[in-house]
Amino acid sequence: MVNQVLNQNIYQLSLDLLLKLHIPESAARYLNVLVLIVVVIAVSWLLDKIFNVITTHVFHRLEKRKYGDFFKALISNKVIRKLSHLIPLILFAKAIPYIFTDFPEWGFLIGKGINIITIVLIAGIFSRIFRSLTDVGETRPGFKDKPLDSYRQVVNILLFIVVGTLIFAEVTGKEVWAFFTAMGALSAILLLVFKDTIMGFVASIQVTTNDMVRIGDWIEMPKYGADGDVEEITLTTVKVRNWDKTITTIPTYALISDSFKNWRGMQKTGGRRIKRALYLKIASVKFLTDEEIERFRHIQLISAYVESRKAEIDDYNLRTKADKSTLINGRNLTNIGLFRQYIYNYISQHPAIHKDMIFMVRQLAPNEKGMPLEIYAFTNTVKWLEYEPAMADIFDHAFAAAPYFDLEIFEDPAGSDIRSLHHAAGTAALQE
Repeated sequence: MVNQVLNQNIYQLSLDLLLKLHIPESAARYLNVLVLIVVVIAVSWLLDKIFNVITTHVFHRLEKRKYGDFFKALISNKVIRKLSHLIPLILFAKAIPYIFTDFPEWGFLIGKGINIITIVLIAGIFSRIFRSLTDVGETRPGFKDKPLDSYRQVVNILLFIVVGTLIFAEVTGKEVWAFFTAMGALSAILLLVFKDTIMGFVASIQVTTNDMVRIGDWIEMPKYGADGDVEEITLTTVKVRNWDKTITTIPTYALISDSFKNWRGMQKTGGRRIKRALYLKIASVKFLTDEEIERFRHIQLISAYVESRKAEIDDYNLRTKADKSTLINGRNLTNIGLFRQYIYNYISQHPAIHKDMIFMVRQLAPNEKGMPLEIYAFTNTVKWLEYEPAMADIFDHAFAAAPYFDLEIFEDPAGSDIRSLHHAAGTAALQE
């Protein structure tokens, strides 16, 4: 009551001053409204600045305390600046009935506008506070790889719905439930318009709950041409930076509707798989004579193996009375068998191979390219720049070692090979 009387006296006092200046009463009333608006705006601006300075100083002091990074995020996201805007809005809303005493219709419309601006401002403050929380969360080890942007977007959508509802109620003067009744009739249209957002929201929850993808994961999704690290997970899209430095954008719901490969498991185990074969010409595979076996005794990596296998085979042939005048009778060592054991022993002592994971050298089914001899092992590093040289080193040695076992590596004939054959055939024809 005191405030009402005081404000009414101020309004009447300013009006009387204008009338004493011999201004017509009708014009004086308009001018009085204008003067009071200017005064209220000036006072509001002054209070805005004072409140901003005080709160900024307080928050800067709080930065040095336990949760200082949160207060620092509030400052960087301009939460304090937005909070200070509430003071002049509240002051203006309180002053409207007294400023527009002679023009209640104007006061009603401007009051509605102030209320709408206040609703939007408060929603913006809550949005910025949640953004500050997610900014701080991204610096924490436990949340660094979580899709916090998705949660932030969900909060913004909820705030958008709340703001829309309150503005509807403010403009129409109806209850909030009337807004939802009206929206019920438009639900089909809303579902169509926000289809991607709704699907993305559901997908982001499933992706997070099932821990399918994290920020920083290396994923492959050939359907979308994605092969690289996940940089950002939002409500509707997932951004992947490919190894060629391009960026592929994938719909979030595609992560649960389509298949993709996540290399996180490989990175966590600390070992990256080598699974590659070299192809040997089947015609170069043979049994070994005693003279040839003697030569292989001098290869250090298989000398002990040759001794034990030779003794085992000789014992077997003796017990079965195998006729060794023909080499095929009984059991025999083969050059491919010794080569396979040699490669196995080589990778077992190689410093880049993970000894706690499976490793083997195996034959695959022969095909038109020869006999595939596959090396299956894991390196003790997952770094690309270390993995590739380690794998290349192993196969460099394998290719160079094959001729020592009288084995030939298969390769399709090149142009020079064909020319050599034609030249040889022509020479033979001339000699005849």
